[in-house]
Amino acid sequence: MRFNRSAATGLLALIALSGCAHTHTVLKTRPPDVVYSTTLENLLQQVADRYKATQTGTLFVDISASTGGSSEGKVTEYHPYSGYIILQNPNHIRVVLKLPIVKSIAMEMVSDGNRFKMVVPPENCAVIGSDAAPPAAPPGTEEGLVERLSRLRPAVILDSLLIPSLQPGQIVSRAQDSRIIEAPKTKAGIFNGSNLRKDLIEEPDYDIEFLSQPQGQVAKTLRVIHIGRSNLSNLLPYQQDIYDAEGHIETEAKYFDYQKFGEINFPTKIIIQRKLDNLALTITVDSKSRFNGKLDADTFDMPDTSAYAVQNMDDPASAHSNSCGAHAAPAPSK
Repeated sequence: MRFNRSAATGLLALIALSGCAHTHTVLKTRPPDVVYSTTLENLLQQVADRYKATQTGTLFVDISASTGGSSEGKVTEYHPYSGYIILQNPNHIRVVLKLPIVKSIAMEMVSDGNRFKMVVPPENCAVIGSDAAPPAAPPGTEEGLVERLSRLRPAVILDSLLIPSLQPGQIVSRAQDSRIIEAPKTKAGIFNGSNLRKDLIEEPDYDIEFLSQPQGQVAKTLRVIHIGRSNLSNLLPYQQDIYDAEGHIETEAKYFDYQKFGEINFPTKIIIQRKLDNLALTITVDSKSRFNGKLDADTFDMPDTSAYAVQNMDDPASAHSNSCGAHAAPAPSK
């Protein structure tokens, strides 16, 4: 049975006149003051220019980690560590975190783009393996922080920090959506009767989707970059979703508070979420960080692991019998 347009209109009028309606309040949003528009080609060029412009970086950082989530029914937050990240585009990275107060090394990880080594002196253990991230552990698996961090391979951190441009063989599409954000604090308070409510902005965005070459009629999503279109975002990425081979979002990186470091526009807060691993990292970048300086020849020399119990993440037997996660985990923050 099909309704024609006049019949549908009459039905809606009947419902409205019957008085069977209920109105409830929702958070009210407003559009941004300025909305930018540009082409997909320009967006891709901007992504490529930012990626190419960052040849090296020495980032002085605070990094905090948390594990768990709704699937585990709890979240454990760990003490933040200070340290530094040295990177060289496209695939070299060194991460050094120091213990509070004593400032000795808590963790050091180095990658040459193919393999990595991570030493954890307080735990007397080391982790080695390839840069390719292994799949998440089966649901219900008990894991320590070091075990979860060992799957956060260097390539994931680099891709989250640098946001790669379109690669050969990839295809791309663009969609448009929006997100709800708070206005800057100078405008955040709006007095409404006896309540102080937040000023919420519905910001349009561009979503750039990078896909693999189609196999038959199927192309797999590899990454999605979300770019804000208002004067609050200035056509800069605020989020990047990285997918695994099964189509799950493997890594979700969020970017906040961009700052100019010379000619480089870089976020000073980056949240990397690995939902399949129930792991999140928050990286806060200090204003003393610098980009495109000359690096020492030994910057990416691998750390010596001879004094440690070594867990080879590419060898299931080693990973099971000599797991860093068997050692005591860092004390959670209060």
